[in-house]
Amino acid sequence: MKAIVVENYGSVDALAAREVPKPSPKGRDLLISLLFSVKACSVNPIDMKVRAGKYDDYPDYYERVPRPYQICGFDGAGVVEEAGEDCTLFKPGDEVFYSGSPIRNGSNAEYQLVDERSVGRKPKNLKFIEAAAMPLTYITAYEALVERMDIKKGERAGLLIINGAGGVGSVASQIARNVLELPVVITTASRPESQEFSKAMGATHVVNHRHDLKEQIDALHLEVPIKYIFISHSTDQYMKVCADICAPFGKVCSIVQGQARMYGTQFMAKSLAFIWEVLGTKPYYGVDLESQHHILEELAAFIEAGRIQCHLKQTLRLTVEGLREAHGMIEKGGSIGKIGLGVDESGDGEPFA
Repeated sequence: MKAIVVENYGSVDALAAREVPKPSPKGRDLLISLLFSVKACSVNPIDMKVRAGKYDDYPDYYERVPRPYQICGFDGAGVVEEAGEDCTLFKPGDEVFYSGSPIRNGSNAEYQLVDERSVGRKPKNLKFIEAAAMPLTYITAYEALVERMDIKKGERAGLLIINGAGGVGSVASQIARNVLELPVVITTASRPESQEFSKAMGATHVVNHRHDLKEQIDALHLEVPIKYIFISHSTDQYMKVCADICAPFGKVCSIVQGQARMYGTQFMAKSLAFIWEVLGTKPYYGVDLESQHHILEELAAFIEAGRIQCHLKQTLRLTVEGLREAHGMIEKGGSIGKIGLGVDESGDGEPFA
C-alpha cells in the first residue's frame, strides 16, 4: 500500500512516500481504507512532535512505536473494509471516524488498522474531511472537562480556556457551553480573526493573552467564580497566573507537557488541583478502552443535532507536499481551528505520493 512515512525523525523533509505492506485485521481491529473509502485525515501538533523525534508525553514513546518506519496521523475518517474476528461494534461498509493509538501506525496511508473501541460512526451531515478533523480534539477536550476536571452540567462556575481558537480550545468551548451549559466560558486569543472564531465556537468572553489576564478577567465583574482552567498552550508560562485567577478549591488541567512548577504560587494556599490530560493514556495502557467509542458516538449525535460545530478551517490535498505544508503551518503557529487533508481536495499529485 502507499503511505507517507517517517524513517529518520527531523524536519518536514522527513515525510516521504513509500510502498509498505498492507496490514490485516485481527481481534477487535478494523481495517479502514484511506484511499478508496476513507477519504481524509487531519493534522495535530502532536504529529509535528512525533515527526521531529521530540514527542515527550510518554518517557518510553520511541521505544514502543513501529519500526523501521512510522506513519504519523491520529485522526481519520472513512469506510471499514474488513473487521477482525472479535469485532462487535462495526462491520465492513460502515462509515466511521476515529483517533488511533499513539503507538501504532497512523492515518497518513491508504490503509490503517484501528481498534474499534476508538472508532465512532461518521456524522451523516459531515464530509469525510470534516469528520476527520473532529476526533482527537473532541475526545481530548471532553476527557479534560468531563472526566478529568469533573465539571457538572449546569454548574454555577466559570471556565477559562487558554488558546481558545486552537483545535482543542475551539471544541472545549463548545462542550462547556452547549453540553455542560456553563454560564461563563472565557477564552484567550489575540488577533481579531481568532477572537471572532472563538466567540463563534461558544466563548462568552475573550481576553488577550498578550496582556494581563487577571486584570482583564477582574474587569469583567463576573457573577460566578472561575473554578476551572483548561490549558492547551504553553503550560509553564501560565502556571502563576492560573493560580492567581482560579477560585479556591478549583481545578487546572493541561494537555501540554511542561514542568508545571507550583512552588511560590497560590496553588497550595488555595488548595487547587492540577491535572494532566493525555488522550492516548487509555490505549497506551489498555485502560477503559471503549469509553472513547462512546464519546465519538455521542459526538456524532451532537453534530447531527447542531449542538457541536466542525472546526475545520483549512484543507489540503493528501500528498507528501500537502502534508509537509500542513506540518509547516502548525509549526509556524497561529493556526485557527483544524487543518484537514483529503484525497479529493484540489491540488497537484496523486494521493500519498
